[in-house]
Amino acid sequence: MLWGLVAIPLLVVLYLWILNRRRRVAVVYPSLSIIRPALGRSLKWRRHIPPFLLLCAIASALIGAARPSAQVVLPADYLTLVMAMDVSRSMLAQDVPPSRIEAAQAAAKEFLKDLPANVRVGIVSFAGSAQLVQNVTDQREDLISAIDRFQLQRGTATGSGLLVALATLLPDAGIDVEAAIYGSDFVGSGYGARPLEMRPNAKVKKPPPPPVPVGSYTAGAILLLSDGRRTTGPDPMAAAKIAADRGVRVYTVAFGTPDGFIPGMEGWSYYTKVDEETLQAVAKITAGEFFKASNANDLKVIYQHLSSRFALEKRDTEISALFATVSIVLVVLAGFLSMLWFRRPDSHIALDQT
Repeated sequence: MLWGLVAIPLLVVLYLWILNRRRRVAVVYPSLSIIRPALGRSLKWRRHIPPFLLLCAIASALIGAARPSAQVVLPADYLTLVMAMDVSRSMLAQDVPPSRIEAAQAAAKEFLKDLPANVRVGIVSFAGSAQLVQNVTDQREDLISAIDRFQLQRGTATGSGLLVALATLLPDAGIDVEAAIYGSDFVGSGYGARPLEMRPNAKVKKPPPPPVPVGSYTAGAILLLSDGRRTTGPDPMAAAKIAADRGVRVYTVAFGTPDGFIPGMEGWSYYTKVDEETLQAVAKITAGEFFKASNANDLKVIYQHLSSRFALEKRDTEISALFATVSIVLVVLAGFLSMLWFRRPDSHIALDQT
């Protein structure tokens, strides 16, 4: 349909040709002083306005027929957000008073209260392993209770937390979390892991679906909060690549300060450092955003920002109706101006040769 726009300059040439032809058949008078006072200044440019509006209407109609689309910010219909939160022992660090874990829990609960009602949430916790502590729900009380039940553990398996969150967000996507965490030849975990061929009624795995454009999944997202460096589990970058191939955005939050440490844990004090580089890379790969919070107020501000992001979303929306409306308005306006300016017989100068 856009090829039809080629006709616009052709119509302009045709219009100019018609004007020139009218001049050729006009009666020649010895002086223009007789005609100019009757024409007036406005009539010279007024006669070109309706044709110009009609040309614009034709162009707008052709563009609308091509079914254009644009990214428009609209209220989200229904979104699913999966929060993956670090519950490793490093969250005991007191550089964020009263401790990282308590500040994170308080901010997360405030975040849930501020979320729109049309946003469902699931919660995943990860330390040495990852687990789903609250399935996707719109019941805020259940989510807050799940956050209060966090139990700190050893290790930081950031990649495992991201994979479990992705499988929770896309339960029908066929994401094999066990194979991704423990290897493709094993199922189960820990000492109970067994080779795949020993599993009763083992089925042949289907190949993964073809990748989709990064960030194209608009029905949900993952929010990943961590305060330390990965010590076990799969590479977070590999997990981020799986999320990116499915179009899921991952918003990452690095929580803590460079001077954070765990005082008196089993007689030792451990310094903890946030792996900002990895979290930044995860957000970049998935077309998400990276945030850094060094105190409870920073974390609260970040959550408030994210709350507004999930209330509104950008969608590719067809805007053909907009161009069709513009075309109709221009046609009506052109007709109205023609009737207003040229409807009276005496508005034209009728001259004869007598």
